Amino acid sequence: MRPVDLVVRFEWVTIAALAIVCYAMAGFSWWLFVLLILAPDLSMLGYLAGPRVGAVTYNALHVLIAPLVLLLAGALLAGPVTTAVALIWITHIAIDRALGYGLKLPTGFQDTHLGRISRQQDGVSS
Repeated sequence: MRPVDLVVRFEWVTIAALAIVCYAMAGFSWWLFVLLILAPDLSMLGYLAGPRVGAVTYNALHVLIAPLVLLLAGALLAGPVTTAVALIWITHIAIDRALGYGLKLPTGFQDTHLGRISRQQDGVSS
């Protein structure tokens, strides 16, 4: 792995940690966190309709724009549930990116904007 890849992954780990710290400091329910942390991955069901539809549905829930807008709405409207959901969603995306999972290309689930997801000889995902 190139040094720049490590830096980018560390940035995403930092974002995930920051979102979790903010979540904890706000005193939100950890049951809600556990319930929703993998919810964006339900978007993978789009792959049942093929790789093009799957990429669209997956990417719709794995870009930061929507949860950041939700976070802003929660802050401006004093909506604690909205803020909690946004922080969980941001955490999910950041963990995915830290693990090397990117936005999907319409050619297949393994093809991402970060490169192809594959198992290397040492068992590390890229």
